[in-house]
Amino acid sequence: MAVSKAKRVAALADGLSERRVMHLRDAASMLGVSEMTVRRDIADHADQFTYLGGHIMLASEIEPDRPYELATAADSHAQAKRDACVHAAKHIRDEETIFIDCGTTLIHMIDLIPDTAAVTVICYALNVAERLARRPNITMLMLGGLFYPASASFSAHQDLALLDGIGINVAFLSAAGVDAKRGATCEHFHEAQVKRKVLSLARESYLVADTSKIGKLKRAFFAPLGAFTALIAENGEIILPAD
Repeated sequence: MAVSKAKRVAALADGLSERRVMHLRDAASMLGVSEMTVRRDIADHADQFTYLGGHIMLASEIEPDRPYELATAADSHAQAKRDACVHAAKHIRDEETIFIDCGTTLIHMIDLIPDTAAVTVICYALNVAERLARRPNITMLMLGGLFYPASASFSAHQDLALLDGIGINVAFLSAAGVDAKRGATCEHFHEAQVKRKVLSLARESYLVADTSKIGKLKRAFFAPLGAFTALIAENGEIILPAD
């Protein structure tokens, strides 16, 4: 006998309470229905579930918007941020040039660069630069400009043209919001300008964001999700559909 929609929704909510994030195919298997049925249930209960890149999570996991402060953001979902960086660090290769974005997520990436890897790292955030400076095997290129204390980052406006002469192998970008329709957004407009420039140049670009960012939409848009090679969250890598 077919399970009622109300029972499916309740079972999905219970499953997500235990696992936090669930792939669409796993949810369909658990409920004994098609993936299309699960997607319809999710769409009909948008206040209860969030869906992105084939993954489902509870809408209650999405934090209400608050002003961004670097100091307070550092402790928010810290373990999830580290886990996402562990997955992202697999794309760091010896003797390549990488870009590490500002914020409190990708700061964990620096500790994951192998001591034996001789890499060049481009950055524009003070907290990232300070940690990179402690690594003797890393060549650092710091983009400067007007300093913004709230995100410990520089505008980098005058230095963006310098990037045209640099071969960026891999870019690791962060976002304060990841929306299925609108794409990747951040809090500050000067950051969006840097992110867009790097995206236009890098051979591979990974959006590294824990799942608390999914469903949020911030004021500064910088790229549709299809512009990235993949989205990397704490539960692994999600291949995004092309534009």
